[in-house]
Amino acid sequence: MKLTILVGTMTGTAQLVAQELELVWDGDDVEVETLLMDDLDASVFGREGLFLLCTSTYGQGDVPDNSKKLFDDLATKRPDLAGVRYGVFGLGDRTYAETFNFGGMKFDTLLGDLGAKRIGERVQHDASSGVLPEEKAEEWAEGWLAQAREAAAQTA
Repeated sequence: MKLTILVGTMTGTAQLVAQELELVWDGDDVEVETLLMDDLDASVFGREGLFLLCTSTYGQGDVPDNSKKLFDDLATKRPDLAGVRYGVFGLGDRTYAETFNFGGMKFDTLLGDLGAKRIGERVQHDASSGVLPEEKAEEWAEGWLAQAREAAAQTA
């Protein structure tokens, strides 16, 4: 099974989470590739396999700067992503209650509007919870991978 992790980050925390997930998942029947969203466009979703968007929230509930090009390209071109299966690991801070985890939510909403189907629930890590995002990712990883395998089997 091929899995591409797309990383949207401002400070590098989402990239650390992606690296942890890659360490947990890569092996045996899973081939993981992590890509920073820098300079990516909608064509990235033409890749084989499943996707995980690992993204933080920045500013007033915006997607990170390095993911704006991809987000805007998807919103403008509006490709048919009916064959795409994806998950979302969002990072945020609940002390910003009105915009908490909006980066992940915005990608999730847009991909769903374009026909892609989410695997599992959208993760919303809270930086103010005292739990490191890498720890939450490690706890979550096994259950999501099982769901991803089911999704991959259905599309094969």
